[in-house]
Amino acid sequence: MIHPVGPRHLSVKLGLVLFLAVGCALAIVYVAALPRLESRLVNAKLRELERSAETVSGSLAATNRLLYQDAADLLGSSFNVRVVVYDRLTERALRPIADSSGLRSTDVQRDEIALRAAASRMPASGRTERGDAEYAEVATPVGSDTVVLLSAPLRDALSTVRLVRRTLLIAGSVALLVAWLAGFLAAWSISRRVGQLERAAERIARGDFGEPVAVGGSDEIAELGDAFEAMRLRLAHLDRARREFIANASHELRTPIFSLGGFLELLDDEDLDEATRQEFVAEMRSQLERLTRLATDLLDLSRLDAEQLTVEIAQLDLSTVARTIVDEFRAVAEADDRDLALVVEEPVLAAGDEQRVLQIGRILVENAIRHTSPGTAVTVSVGRWEARAILKVRDAGPGISAADQEHLFERFYRVGGDRASGSGLGLAIARELAGKMAGTLKVTSQPGETVFTLSLPLTSSLGPAESPPSAAPVST
Repeated sequence: MIHPVGPRHLSVKLGLVLFLAVGCALAIVYVAALPRLESRLVNAKLRELERSAETVSGSLAATNRLLYQDAADLLGSSFNVRVVVYDRLTERALRPIADSSGLRSTDVQRDEIALRAAASRMPASGRTERGDAEYAEVATPVGSDTVVLLSAPLRDALSTVRLVRRTLLIAGSVALLVAWLAGFLAAWSISRRVGQLERAAERIARGDFGEPVAVGGSDEIAELGDAFEAMRLRLAHLDRARREFIANASHELRTPIFSLGGFLELLDDEDLDEATRQEFVAEMRSQLERLTRLATDLLDLSRLDAEQLTVEIAQLDLSTVARTIVDEFRAVAEADDRDLALVVEEPVLAAGDEQRVLQIGRILVENAIRHTSPGTAVTVSVGRWEARAILKVRDAGPGISAADQEHLFERFYRVGGDRASGSGLGLAIARELAGKMAGTLKVTSQPGETVFTLSLPLTSSLGPAESPPSAAPVST
């Protein structure tokens, strides 16, 4: 039994998958992109301070120490930065002697960037924190005992980063919600159509082939729905054929069995004369042959399905096979006042299993006799066509409709009409046997002429001892 998965399950799962995918993408952006953005903004500010520091240090080097405060005020205002000038006391101590901020400079007395520049006598830069604010700073030695520090707040840069972070969180939350909703709706649409396929599969599994499978769309699910519909039609046809076959086989079996039972009861009559007894025995043999044919067809069919029916490919003379078939059916044809003719222009050497080719030929001739009226001409001919050996069975009957021709070689199929009889297996078995010998079996039909054509691989020559004399066309 099929247990369908509820649409909500798939919808929730796909929604969560998209939610997690978008969430992971946003997390990567948040973790990787924001720090890089912050770092680039800070570095840009430091590079700007470094360029300004070159000008400031040059100006201070040319200024009297007594005028450092004025110079710091002027330069700080020009570059929009805080300029602090230090006088070096020791390796670890600096004394601010000028500050453009107008503060008492206690907050920058032990500035790490300035101390690093004083200790190394080389420019130093970096990011530092004072109080609740962060600053970008560049310190440059001026002369032997003086260090100038340029400090700029990172408020604007960090506020930009915070704005981007806040925007990303808001947009990410909306994107996550939209992704989950889109995934839910997409999965709901898919699961709804999958549910239709599941319900169709349940109906088909129960043997209900009446309702078409239609899921709509033009995607892979629609293609799967088309495949389900083709399967439904095929199974419906096979189911009808199975029921028809059971009915036909029951009839085919019941008739000879009842007939045999009746003849056996009649044979118990002691007053039965010998001529009548012999007639009954002959009829019983006929019914036994009918049962034997049906059993043989069923056995061949089961062997074909189990891939246990083998053919032995060897060189054979198709004209000899045709002559044998015509000889076998001559008495039947004469009983129905038929003209059964054989047309052989020359020996035709083919590759195949002689017994199986005979079986196919018997099926075709018997089919022509069974489905045509007494007196209808039947012709068996042999020839070559495009490097193939050809055996044709032609009758002058009423023909086969185009609708019947499409299903003629299907198992259990029987052409309708008053003269329809048999199990419906003969032509199906004949085509499968032909295929096993690398051959084909086709039919063409129109009112007044139906032709079954068996095509087999053509061989080049017979063995030395098998070459027959040339044969002229023969009619029987």
